[in-house]
Amino acid sequence: MRFGIWALVHGSRGALRDPEEPYDASWERNLALVQEAERLGYDSTLVAQHTINPHHAPNDQLEAWTSSAALAAATNRIEIITAIKPYLYHPVVLAKMALQIEHISRGRFAINLVNAWNRPELEKAGIGFAEHDERYNYGREWISVVEPLMRGETLTFRGKYFNVNDYTLRPADPYRARPRIYVGGESEPARSLVADHGDVWFINGQPLGDVRALIDDVASRPRPGSPLNFGLSAFVIARETDAEAQTALLRLSELAKLDAPIRAVQRANTDPDSVMAQTMSKTPRVGSNGGTAAGLVGSYDQVAERIRQFAEAGIELFMLQFQPFEAEMRRFAAEVMPRVRRL
Repeated sequence: MRFGIWALVHGSRGALRDPEEPYDASWERNLALVQEAERLGYDSTLVAQHTINPHHAPNDQLEAWTSSAALAAATNRIEIITAIKPYLYHPVVLAKMALQIEHISRGRFAINLVNAWNRPELEKAGIGFAEHDERYNYGREWISVVEPLMRGETLTFRGKYFNVNDYTLRPADPYRARPRIYVGGESEPARSLVADHGDVWFINGQPLGDVRALIDDVASRPRPGSPLNFGLSAFVIARETDAEAQTALLRLSELAKLDAPIRAVQRANTDPDSVMAQTMSKTPRVGSNGGTAAGLVGSYDQVAERIRQFAEAGIELFMLQFQPFEAEMRRFAAEVMPRVRRL
């Protein structure tokens, strides 16, 4: 079992106007955050990729790939997982960048393949925003080029979108066969894609029964190579007692209501065919990517037990959000991690 944190590439995850966590998506904060997470024993960090802030365009947004290269040089143990939207980078260029960060990190790098939900990010750049299944068709062909190049293979590829001739990237990966591949998304094309090309499937935060059903479906699919692993996004609110946790949840919920105009714009910019958007609309929550819908809200013992239940269902990596992030990240490391280990 591993624990990771979401890097704060676009600031606060739960409520944007929290006096206990002023908005800050700076490089300086993210560097300090990831370095401290490593010292506290966290295993991974996920660096989401956006060129403009998906919640509120006037707000700051950290660039994922340049920041990840710098994080790789400034850390020693923590895995760095960087999201990639295939339309933003040619696969040959991205494979080379991934191998370079793999070298900088000495074998601690991974890519997280996502196929985009925020329409303006691509449309305003003149790239265009294809319909849902077409984006996954593009992503499947894209990773079919990236994966063998990251392995150091010589590739000739003829497809609908890419033609690559006798291409080899050097130096190859000296630490393992290639960087790890995570895949996000819960639609049928996403499930098929991760079964064929992924190492880890990232599931958005949702109740245990729903997560079990998702894991059972994808784990039963034939795939080449080793069995698939599973990760879960979750927003954690852990306190000494359940009552204290519920009070903290209520506080954040009330603050999040202040963001309603911003969230309305975000919903309008989101692809309605995105299964993530459909799933998230079913359950009130705090946080992104499912947030508190995973149920990691309660006393330290309750949260530890719920994590144990998710792990029993097949979750191997918990990618966590907190608010205020640094203080609650420390609390989780001090109070919940030891309880999980004992369980």
